[in-house]
Amino acid sequence: MQYFRFYLIAILIIILDQTTKLLVHFNMELGYSGQIAVWGDWFKLYYVLNPGIAFGINFESEYSKFLLTSFRIIASIGIGYYLFLKVKEGAHKGFIICLALILAGAVGNVIDSIFYGVFLENNVIEGAFTPWFHGQVIDMLYFPLIEGNIPEWVPVWGGDPFLFFSAIFNVADSSIFIGVVTIMIFQKTFLPKQDEEHEENSDAVEAREASGNQATDDSNSVSNENSANNSDNDEVEEPIKPE
Repeated sequence: MQYFRFYLIAILIIILDQTTKLLVHFNMELGYSGQIAVWGDWFKLYYVLNPGIAFGINFESEYSKFLLTSFRIIASIGIGYYLFLKVKEGAHKGFIICLALILAGAVGNVIDSIFYGVFLENNVIEGAFTPWFHGQVIDMLYFPLIEGNIPEWVPVWGGDPFLFFSAIFNVADSSIFIGVVTIMIFQKTFLPKQDEEHEENSDAVEAREASGNQATDDSNSVSNENSANNSDNDEVEEPIKPE
């Protein structure tokens, strides 16, 4: 159970991720015209297909998507095994939960890449040599927090449209982001043993150096005393020869 409860967190997030993606696919229109306002103009559902990695980044190569999907599979297996090791070691629960979040996000996007090109209509990347491993990731979470035009007095870009946080992402991306950022913020809390071991090693090195210096000082003191004794012996007056 100590292992399963953390993997269960990942499983639940994967289910949530896949549920939202399939709901968007079957109930929303792709692109700008199908967007749905959830919270005014600050939070919208915006159905887009991501052929590459996070935030729409793509590589112009026939085999780039296949290689990317393969890498995602290997990374997911590695993260899952690392999670197992950390639970076995008794690592901080917060750190393990963050690993579960990262694992869930990785697996969630892997599912899209492997299967969506086969089972979802119009999802496979154009020109793919096989629908397997060439599915596009479904993104839908959109937070255009600040939208407007750059002031005219700004050099070069003055008057151009401006949109703060234009990225469109999904539950899997969010899970990875939250996991990574939380580890970065609380790394001293999550990884105290490593810090303590480093401090202990530093203290041990300093102690050895201090001991070595003390031994050197003692050796020098003994050498100085021996030199002084030899000097005193040399200064003893020679016996007077009888006439």
